[in-house]
Amino acid sequence: MSLGAAAPYEALLEHAELELQLASRGEIDGLLALERRWSELVAELPAAPPRDAAGALARARLLHERTRAELLRLRDSLLGEFAAAGAAKRAAGGYGGATPAAAPRVDRSA
Repeated sequence: MSLGAAAPYEALLEHAELELQLASRGEIDGLLALERRWSELVAELPAAPPRDAAGALARARLLHERTRAELLRLRDSLLGEFAAAGAAKRAAGGYGGATPAAAPRVDRSA
């Protein structure tokens, strides 16, 4: 594959590497900022890739799978933290004692 023909596939591969780095560091805002660029890179690819592009495409696919796994790991970690925070809040609330009943809002002296 010529250097010019390889350029879009190498750009796609570099982009996939960057996405994996960001996902590994939990930089969701950075990933969101890259979303449009991925679509642009894919749109620039020819309908039928040259045979020589198979390696770059396979590596990009593998990187995407690893990015997906990192995002799932991050999601599970965040859900665990939310659950722990909720449990801690409920436990702390039990130490505060019963909350006094709200005072009536209607003046009955009239």
